[in-house]
This record gives sequence, C-alpha cells and structure tokens, in this order.
Amino acid sequence: MTDVTLPSQLAEIRDDFLELEQSDRLQLLLEFANELPALPARYEDHPDLFERVVECQTPVFIFVEIDDENAVHLYATAPRESPTTRGFASILAQGLDGLSVDEVLAVPDDYPLTIGLTQAVSPLRIRGMTAMLGRTKRQLRERIAAA
Repeated sequence: MTDVTLPSQLAEIRDDFLELEQSDRLQLLLEFANELPALPARYEDHPDLFERVVECQTPVFIFVEIDDENAVHLYATAPRESPTTRGFASILAQGLDGLSVDEVLAVPDDYPLTIGLTQAVSPLRIRGMTAMLGRTKRQLRERIAAA
C-alpha cells in the first residue's frame, strides 16, 4: 500500500495505531469503538437501507451516502458489547467521511491489514473490517451506476 493513494485522514489513523505498542493499540481501538458516530435522525427509522456485513461475527450494518457535493458518508451500527467490530466500523466511518467517491474507491483493499492490529485481534475480525470496506466500495459503485 502506498501513501499516494491513501487519503490523509486514513493515513493519520494508521499512523496513530503504528506509533503505539501492541497493547496500547487495543486501547485506541476501544476509543474508536466509543466514538462510532451516531446515525443521523433521518436514518434511525430506516433499517431497511442498511446492509448487514455477514463476514462479521457481530451484527454490523452499513449504509453509504453520497451527498450533493459528491462527498461520501459511511454510517454503521454495531453493538456496544462488540468493541472490536464497533471500533473497526468507527475507523472506516470516520476515516472515509467527507472523501470524494474516487478517493474512497482508491483506498487500498488491504488498508485493514496496515493499521497494526493483525497480532492483537483475530484474522477473522480483520476480515470483517476488510469486508466492511469492500461493501462500502460496492455500494458506492452501485449508487454511481444507478445515477
């Protein structure tokens, strides 16, 4: 993965993790879990818009929106009892927020492998984050094709 294709906010998140010792990386992941942005009121009563990420053991649902200025917003729900998965969803929601469609589609698929958590969490959980990113990109492509 190269920084050339990585948006600055995702690079900053990655660098924040890599600057820490392994044990502290889990603490930062928990902080992200606590910072998962709340759903906008307009989506709270529309669970039908959200797609389940079946690769995650925890029920995680995502929805991607492209606003009038072509900025991407990823919304996610994950139970508080699942801080690892919730943290991964939060990293993506915060890291992708406000980027252009092209910037999000250019995010390397291996981004979840680069944030330094492969020794701290199970490969299954990393695959879940990778699946969240993949579904985000797929939803964007579908929205572009429908427009």
